Amino acid sequence: MITASYKKYILHFKQASGTSRGILKTKETWFIILNYNGKQGIGECGLFRGLSVDDRPDYEEKLKWVCHNINSNLDYLLNELIEYPSIQFGLEMALRSLESQDTFELFPSNFTKGKEAIPINGLIWMGDKSFMKQQIENKIASGFNCIKMKIGAIAFQNELDLIKSIRDSFSSKEIEIRVDANGAFSASGALEKLKQLSELDLHSIEQPIKQGQVEEMAILCEATPLPIALDEELIGVFSVTNKQELLQTINPQYIILKPSLIGGFKGSDEWIAIAEENKIGWWITSALESNVGLNAIAQYTYTKQSKLPQGLGTGGLFTNNFESPLQVKKGTLRCDNLKKWNFNL
Repeated sequence: MITASYKKYILHFKQASGTSRGILKTKETWFIILNYNGKQGIGECGLFRGLSVDDRPDYEEKLKWVCHNINSNLDYLLNELIEYPSIQFGLEMALRSLESQDTFELFPSNFTKGKEAIPINGLIWMGDKSFMKQQIENKIASGFNCIKMKIGAIAFQNELDLIKSIRDSFSSKEIEIRVDANGAFSASGALEKLKQLSELDLHSIEQPIKQGQVEEMAILCEATPLPIALDEELIGVFSVTNKQELLQTINPQYIILKPSLIGGFKGSDEWIAIAEENKIGWWITSALESNVGLNAIAQYTYTKQSKLPQGLGTGGLFTNNFESPLQVKKGTLRCDNLKKWNFNL
């Protein structure tokens, strides 16, 4: 019999990080720990307060339920957890970890062996113009050729000026720029802003308007001069039928998959299959998990063999993250297997 327990863990940011949802100083996460015949399995339930659809008062109750029913059929458990995508993911991760030879090598590959790396974007956090400019210079200096800027927090003209200053020095062949509006634009004013942004030769914009405005987003995706990627729009869409309906209605250029927010490996697989049927591009992004969750997402991502830079560089943000072989180097995420895991809760 497998035995299961869970534990809460608070991650502390090295510096307060600005998002369109305010300033983040800490990030709550939860771990499921499985034991069977002396072998341990570890999974992270990356709850994101204020964003996760499973940010609910009964979250801990559901974790207790999972631990109590851990020997039930996996399909049954995942189905019962349909409205708790971060717990689905933590459960999938923990079971795969338990079955693996190595607790943290969930998808053995050239990535986990340290032979190949995953290209990633460098994330620029919101802040005043000089703070954002400094981050951009640091990312470019450390070898990133794809950067992602959070926009929508300072004056739009200042954001345009910042991007223009990058473009004055680097062409789109040298530095790919993605922007993420986190729904900051109004539906009526978005197209005009997309036109101005498109003149700066950007790769794409994530979630220009708030999620849930399906008709407005569909109109925007049809008219846009700049490729649009859906992000928050995918949160809380559970059934395959509803996923198909959403993508066929909006018909975006890209979707962005955050396994902690959309139901883990299984949920991501469903979105990818539907996107590819509809000729929609995609990439995978972590969502402020610890290195445990980031590790699982990165290993899964590598198996998909996408050529696009992925959004997997959050491991260095916290003061009390777990030491791991994951390393960001020259715009890529890689495993340095000379470094070992130090997982202590």
